[in-house]
Amino acid sequence: MTDRASHMVERRLPTEESRELLALVRDIAQREIAPKAAEEEEAGLFPREIFSLLSDSGLLGLPYDSAHGGGDQPYEVYLQVLEELAAARLTVGLGVSVHSLACHAVAGYGTDEQRAEHLPAMLGGGLLGAYCLSEPAAGSDAASLRTKAVRDGDDWVITGTKAWITHGGVADFYTVLARTGVEGARGITAFLVPGDAEGLNAAVPEKKMGMKGSPTAQLNFDGVRIPDARRVGEEGQGFAIALSALDSGRLGIAACAIGVAQAALGEAIDYAAGRQQFGRPIADFQGLRFMLADMATQIEAGRALYLEAARLRDAGKPFSRQAAMAKLFCTDTAMRVTVDAVQVLGGYGYTLDFPVERLMREAKVLQIVEGTNQIQRMVIARHLAGPETR
Repeated sequence: MTDRASHMVERRLPTEESRELLALVRDIAQREIAPKAAEEEEAGLFPREIFSLLSDSGLLGLPYDSAHGGGDQPYEVYLQVLEELAAARLTVGLGVSVHSLACHAVAGYGTDEQRAEHLPAMLGGGLLGAYCLSEPAAGSDAASLRTKAVRDGDDWVITGTKAWITHGGVADFYTVLARTGVEGARGITAFLVPGDAEGLNAAVPEKKMGMKGSPTAQLNFDGVRIPDARRVGEEGQGFAIALSALDSGRLGIAACAIGVAQAALGEAIDYAAGRQQFGRPIADFQGLRFMLADMATQIEAGRALYLEAARLRDAGKPFSRQAAMAKLFCTDTAMRVTVDAVQVLGGYGYTLDFPVERLMREAKVLQIVEGTNQIQRMVIARHLAGPETR
């Protein structure tokens, strides 16, 4: 991420504290994250030390209560932090979003005892979390999950396989959704599983086209035994907990997408200003100038959309429809903008010498994770026209 890409963003932040926070994030992104991003992504290296730094800096629990180690920041601010981190390296921005998602169940539905016991380490104690909902045969239809948790005295025994788990194999804790009752959404319960639990094993990470530094793996639960004290919420409440987390998580993906798009735009502008053809910078040519204008407009529109949804959330108002819209629009924008950035750079954009090809590969996954964009359209349509008739 170039300095120019970052400083082009004019942010409206609610407090002086939040302005200082964004300055800290930008400094960490520029000094510690961006310089190593391309090399480490190509090598498939997971930057665990960066997450430790972010935890030490108070940046892993920003939207949560300070009484338990969080940062007491509104989502409006937290999402702009994600955007800055993702602009430097998506593996980091998305990783922080996933960690926040994994903390949601205990923070929002845990008992006072669970919050006091677990949240300080989760939010500011150096731990890293993962969120386990999807399965090999249960992706968009998450309510059909088959991983089971069976009661055995004061314990639960979890058996099954989870798929597409970001931080799979490296996380310190997993928020796991498992079936404890009837078929469908009403038979699912949430659990907090330690990363070193006996019987929990991670498969070899998936070989992906982008985000190679972020491990994505299947997790096998082979009779993992945990106490009932690690059940989060009521029995059968798990799917409602999952859906409430996903509404917020979709905003995290939207913010990350705008970060990737902003980085690509910055690279395109820098290149166009410096590249000479026909005796002048290619930024002088109208066709290219219009491309840059369209890219910038889409980014600004996406940022406004995710921030409006965040402000609804911060005000305690319904925001599910707006979250789906933001995830849909911002991730589609990231794909369009990164493709156009490659085009601006021409042949150079297709090489590993410039970051736009990596940004384009990374943008694609954002249209898929935390509900594909086809699912987002279904969610939006249900808010507009009601449930589908059967």
